[in-house]
Amino acid sequence: MAKQYSPSAVEKSWYAWWESSGYFCADSASTKPPFVIVVVEKKLMRERKLTRHDLGRENFVSEVLKWKDQYGGTILNQLRRLGASLDWSREAFTMDEQRSKAVTEAFVRLHKEGLIYRDYRLVNWDCTLRTAISDIEVDHIDLKEETMLKVPGYANEVQFGVLISFAYPLEEGLGEIVVATTRIETMLGDTAIAVHPEDKRYKHLHGRYAVHPFNGRKLKIICDAELVDPTFGTGAVKITPAHDPNDFEVGKRHNLDFINIFTDDGKINSNGGAQFEGMPRFTARVAVIEALKEKGLYKDTKKNEMSLGVCSRTNDVVEPMIKPQWFVNCNSMAKAGLDAVRSKKIEIIPQQYEQDWYRWLENIRDWCVSRQLWWGHRVPAWYVTLEDDQDKNLGSDNNRWIVARNESDANLEAQKKYPGKKLWLDQDPDVLDTWFSSGLFPLTVLGWPSDTADLRAFYPTSVLETGLDILFFWVARMVMMGLQLGGNVPFEKVYLHPMIRDAHGRKMSKSLGNVVDPLEVINGMSLEGLLKRLEEGNLDPNELIIAKEGKKKDFPDGIAECGTDALRFALIAYTSQSDRINLDIKRVVGYRQWCNKLWNAIRFAMGKLGDHYTPPATVDVSRMPPICKWILSVLNKAIGKTVTSLEAYKFSDATSTIYSWWQYQLCDVFIEAIKPYFFSDSQEFESARAASRDTLWICLETGLRLLHPFMPYVTEELWQRLPQPKDSCRKDSIMISEYPSLVKEWTNDRLENEMDIVLDAVNRIRSLKPPTDSNERRHAFALCRGQEIAATIQCYQSLIVSLSSVSHLKILTENDETPADCATAVVNKDLSVYLQLQGALNTDAEREKLRKKKDEIQKLQHALTQKIDASGYREKAPQNVQEEDMRKLTALLEQLEVISEAEKKLDAKIGNN
Repeated sequence: MAKQYSPSAVEKSWYAWWESSGYFCADSASTKPPFVIVVVEKKLMRERKLTRHDLGRENFVSEVLKWKDQYGGTILNQLRRLGASLDWSREAFTMDEQRSKAVTEAFVRLHKEGLIYRDYRLVNWDCTLRTAISDIEVDHIDLKEETMLKVPGYANEVQFGVLISFAYPLEEGLGEIVVATTRIETMLGDTAIAVHPEDKRYKHLHGRYAVHPFNGRKLKIICDAELVDPTFGTGAVKITPAHDPNDFEVGKRHNLDFINIFTDDGKINSNGGAQFEGMPRFTARVAVIEALKEKGLYKDTKKNEMSLGVCSRTNDVVEPMIKPQWFVNCNSMAKAGLDAVRSKKIEIIPQQYEQDWYRWLENIRDWCVSRQLWWGHRVPAWYVTLEDDQDKNLGSDNNRWIVARNESDANLEAQKKYPGKKLWLDQDPDVLDTWFSSGLFPLTVLGWPSDTADLRAFYPTSVLETGLDILFFWVARMVMMGLQLGGNVPFEKVYLHPMIRDAHGRKMSKSLGNVVDPLEVINGMSLEGLLKRLEEGNLDPNELIIAKEGKKKDFPDGIAECGTDALRFALIAYTSQSDRINLDIKRVVGYRQWCNKLWNAIRFAMGKLGDHYTPPATVDVSRMPPICKWILSVLNKAIGKTVTSLEAYKFSDATSTIYSWWQYQLCDVFIEAIKPYFFSDSQEFESARAASRDTLWICLETGLRLLHPFMPYVTEELWQRLPQPKDSCRKDSIMISEYPSLVKEWTNDRLENEMDIVLDAVNRIRSLKPPTDSNERRHAFALCRGQEIAATIQCYQSLIVSLSSVSHLKILTENDETPADCATAVVNKDLSVYLQLQGALNTDAEREKLRKKKDEIQKLQHALTQKIDASGYREKAPQNVQEEDMRKLTALLEQLEVISEAEKKLDAKIGNN
């Protein structure tokens, strides 16, 4: 067995064995359309100075497929290296033929049920992607004051967080009316000005008109009590129905014109006027202000708190625009989703996120599912154009759309709808939101819409594990679609893992240079290698500079090779942070070192077991030495707590339990305690040696199985090296072996309580040693107040000597004089320990130690006394609670007496000197 643990060697060995066993399957790729489009378009612009529109749809899709083939397997390769136990034969791609047919079927069914419809609505428009995005793809930045922000496509930063006031001239020389806006460029699309009907300042203007200064358009002054607050600003509000959600509703109420002033890529179109046409929207923002100043209509600019919507994928500022889109009416499906969680048909873990679920679904809006992208599932809808149509533009008549499974079905439907008419069909060029197909995945991966054996056997599934950031993007959509189309919830539990951030708590971002690839942690990578990977990415020159500085600051020496096991264990241990993991690679390195300790423990064990050792089929625990009984009892407790934690999805508690048993009980206590049995060949220890070997083998074999789900590679490697019992039916792999369960015969609470006292005493004696002591062994004393505690210490006397590294332990009774020149520590009310320092006693340090312990106990005593003396305590507290509190109080007072006695002896020593 190798002397040093090597993560890479262990993992290679595991793969070689696993592949030869026939359990391993290759992986392939899946990709999310918006992300892919952003990446590929950046690559095209950087390398060929082309946009996707320059390239054309067919050629662009070809480029996307090339990218998918080259990079699409990265995530699944990471999963494979992380040791994910997956049935790779069931891997499915959301855009393969089977899933694509299912997506079409779902759209057709939902449309037939009246849940999908097409309408002109105000949508969130991303000018970089040139597509509509859903509400939950919009991040909101709260601005408290004037703020300059970088916006994609603009060389200079853009001003936000200000309110700009300007005046509209009134018709017939009636003066002017002042309005204010945070988006001055949208005034080019204003079609009205609203005032409150009860505002006396504007009574004389009701029904009159203002005149647009740049195009002469007449803007009616309307009354709207729902929108206008007469106490805010000037009490007059500009109305841009085509570019503001509130104004959109006002426009519908008052039958106003809806004038779109933007092109799809965010430039001013012809409706904005020749003076501004072709300008990017934020360039036009500055130009409009200057033009207003020239006309004497600009008033002022003030700082203003605002919420700015930006696309979560591109960071572009979202522009509200009117577009014809396909929508899903989510009201009834959302109600079903709410009921599923309230009735516990679905359990969300951690439970705190149930409130987020309720809040979102209770306030759900119709879901815009069409996207103006070129990579994704095409909308299965065809537009009917009749030969005698005057307007033959695609989509000009919203009633001409036919939803069907294919063009042939659409053509038959069109012939029925328009009999005898000459017509032709054009499929909608838009694609569906990626979350539409993803929302169907629990159904489609099992063969829906066909009634397959898999669907009957596995739907609904048991657990969904995913990130809390896509609770609404994905989980809610799966629940709504599953209930509507599958007739049941898609899964019974949802486990939401925390989001991984960097060590400083920042969101991982390529532009910051703080993204950590798990393979970089597993394999290790030099700083030079990390910087080279940044250069091979899709960052622009400015982002690359920032990213490189970030890498140099966080990883000046690169990333050490940690291996998969250490990374897995660290990430699982981190889940106690609930909503986010601030990943510090140093902690992962610490677990890699712990793997080395496990490796060494097994090496020691293999040496003590011997080459010819054969584990027994059964063991008689009752005939074992106390230390063997104890380690099996605490192992049993660790098994119980681990299983309970796993069942409750408290994975961090499970890692803490397993780590504590291996580190603090097996390695630090049991292995150290049994070493003396093997240092001598004396027949006196033969029985103890044999029991220790059997116990050690049980602990290693069971402990490795307990640890395996968290550290699969090193546990497999070590487990394969353990000796096997004769005629055993042991499985070929630890992975498919039975997980440990409680063994009733191992439980020994009395022995555990005794060992707790013993180990407390050991720790107290260790704490008394001066920092300058290296290997010096000193005399120790144990003052026992009572026969029971004296018997316990007597029983474990040699163990205490061994573990605390003292030369001798003398047991004293209350009648014995405590020795001089000793440091003192209180273990409990019945036991104090002393370490003879023989001239090395630092009286000041000893007095300070006693003072701190005294303060600690007095605080506990004060809190407990307040509880007992509280009004109603004696009447309301159960009798057993009152008795336990009195026992605790008595114990605390007795400990104070022990400390007081120690202080007096210390004072006497000082006086004698």
